[in-house]
Amino acid sequence: MTQQAQEKMERSEKRLKQRLRVCVATCNRADYSKLAPIMFGIKSHPEIFDLEVVVLGSHLIDDYGNTFRMIEQDEFDIRSKLHTIVRGEDEAAMVESVGLALVKLPDVLQRLAPDILLVHGDRFDALALATAAALMNIRILHLEGGEVSGTIDDSIRHSISKLAHYHAVCTRSAERHLISMCEDHSHILLAGCPSYDKLLSAHQRDDYTDIIKSWIGDDVKEQNYIVALQHPVTTDIQNSIKIYELMLDALISFNKRTLILFPNIDAGSKEMVRVMRRKGIEQHPNFRAVKHVPFDQFIQLVAHAGCMIGNSSCGVREAGAFGTPVINLGTRQTGRETGENVLHVRDADTHNKIYHALELQFGKRYPCSKIYGDGNAVQRILKFMQSINLSEPLQKKFCFPAVKECISQDIDHILETQSALAVDLGGTNLRVAIVCMKGKVVKKYTQLNPKTFEERIELILTMCKQAMADAVHLNCRILGVGVSTGGRVNPQDGIVLHSTKLINEWSSVDIRTPISSALHLPVWVDNDGNCAALAERKFGHGKGVENFVTIITGTGIGGGIIQHNELIHGSTFCAAELGHIVVSLEGPECMCGSHGCIEAYSSGLALQREAKRLHDEDLLLVEGMTVNNKEQVNAIHLINAARLGNSKAESILHTAGTALGLGIVNILHMINPSLVILSGVLSEHYENPVRQVISQRALLSAQGTKVMVSELEDPALLGAASMVLDYTTRRTY
Repeated sequence: MTQQAQEKMERSEKRLKQRLRVCVATCNRADYSKLAPIMFGIKSHPEIFDLEVVVLGSHLIDDYGNTFRMIEQDEFDIRSKLHTIVRGEDEAAMVESVGLALVKLPDVLQRLAPDILLVHGDRFDALALATAAALMNIRILHLEGGEVSGTIDDSIRHSISKLAHYHAVCTRSAERHLISMCEDHSHILLAGCPSYDKLLSAHQRDDYTDIIKSWIGDDVKEQNYIVALQHPVTTDIQNSIKIYELMLDALISFNKRTLILFPNIDAGSKEMVRVMRRKGIEQHPNFRAVKHVPFDQFIQLVAHAGCMIGNSSCGVREAGAFGTPVINLGTRQTGRETGENVLHVRDADTHNKIYHALELQFGKRYPCSKIYGDGNAVQRILKFMQSINLSEPLQKKFCFPAVKECISQDIDHILETQSALAVDLGGTNLRVAIVCMKGKVVKKYTQLNPKTFEERIELILTMCKQAMADAVHLNCRILGVGVSTGGRVNPQDGIVLHSTKLINEWSSVDIRTPISSALHLPVWVDNDGNCAALAERKFGHGKGVENFVTIITGTGIGGGIIQHNELIHGSTFCAAELGHIVVSLEGPECMCGSHGCIEAYSSGLALQREAKRLHDEDLLLVEGMTVNNKEQVNAIHLINAARLGNSKAESILHTAGTALGLGIVNILHMINPSLVILSGVLSEHYENPVRQVISQRALLSAQGTKVMVSELEDPALLGAASMVLDYTTRRTY
């Protein structure tokens, strides 16, 4: 064994012997419900992790139930208890509480010296934690970042995300939000919500009836009571108090047994409690008012309730796991992803609106939703923490799109039409276009594609500069450049990895850097098939469709796959090379070097090859057809011959259509899209054969898949433009 290998092994063994010091800081009952499953997971692996627990915030306040006791009951050793809440329940008290926490936290964090600090959510206490840890060079793992809820919580949550080094998110949408906020994709884990691990396994406890009786009353049956939980909205305190009062009036009128929890400690909570007491809720026979319910019992109460009402995130998140009907009041959860069990009453300005919502929702049952998790979040998070390299630099990096110079915002920019420069690098022609936000090609430029790399780049820059100069007179503001090209592309780095044979010398080429440097604009690059799919998603038949496939039928065969509204690139960027699906073991040779690919049967070049063969054998021309001696025989001649009754040409086109159809059937069986879009010059000729093959060869459940011909004139240019327009207007590419 070499000395270098031995040193590497010694470092690995040393890492295994060193336990990862993880500090979990919990501020209130809500975040503990999310952190507890992770804490139990960490505790169950003492050989890997060293758990330190810090408790602060409303956990330590008697009026809010002294909820730190439930942490002790769960047998966690609390290393530090920090009294950080300044009472007052107004905006100033919240600010003072953050300041007090920042005064007390440094001593604790310095003493514990954790490798990683786990911070949850969007509370002001959590902001203090993240600020202290970031300034003390402690790695931060933020749970549930990237979400949207429509209040000051959004600003706090996103601030914590910017301070955090690593992220464990609950939904794909949250992951996309963080990426669009320039967070490093490799530091984001799509884990799901940790509380769902417990929800999905424990909500059908045998003793749930005993829990209902102990909290609400002996005579109460499941699905015949309401759980109410309403918090103040700190950016609109007076309106949130009004909504709270209207909710209480509606609940009194509705006359059902109700478990109502006290609001959290945010500004405005004191006034809400006064409203509750003024209406005599604590003494009302239909109400049970409590400060805290242990989470494992709370989920039983929510799971078996006839309805949940208020503005707690529990209503739009956890309640969906049980299919419990929810009425979400006001704007506190605006932007959250919800299941069909949630009825929103955002403008809850009358007693009657809320009462009517109760009539609509109470006693219903909805399908269980797993938007926020599948029950495996904890094991993913533990594995993610183990993968964190403590030796890599602590300074976090942000993934900004490449741009050399910022353009300041002024009134002219506001009045201009937001547009993109789209570049289509074809086998024959190089095209550049100015494309506006609505998908209209404002102006297009076409030149023959030069042979060498240097000439191509020079021509691209010349055409783009001309387009940018024209854009000023056309009142178009150019936001960036999108490039569509053949071959395999790494869109993350803007590099063409392997080009097609149609574009010689165009391999391992960095397109982004020279264009961005010369034009001072951000540049996006992708494969022409992927661009066609993006064009359909933004401007064509794919708009609003979650899962679809685009097939390009032209000189070659290509395509793009949209799955769950996202473009699929694959691990080595060769996903959706649909033209190279093999449909015959001994078919004709393809340009990729293989045999029997769809492209070898159905592409324009394949049809041209067969047309030339028939022409050379004097079997192409029929009555009504002529070919000039100077004219090159191509696929159009073959199609015209078939239309005029040439049986040989008809047979070739039938084989080509069958090959394409078989390839599409394979796609249907692999990814099961709801729509197939045929694009390119040959698409109309293949529409009926493809439908016929699907009806004959596809599984019964896939035979109903829609097949449509694209109506877009320039899918490559529009797709290149959509990369720019989607990103710069904050829609995720």
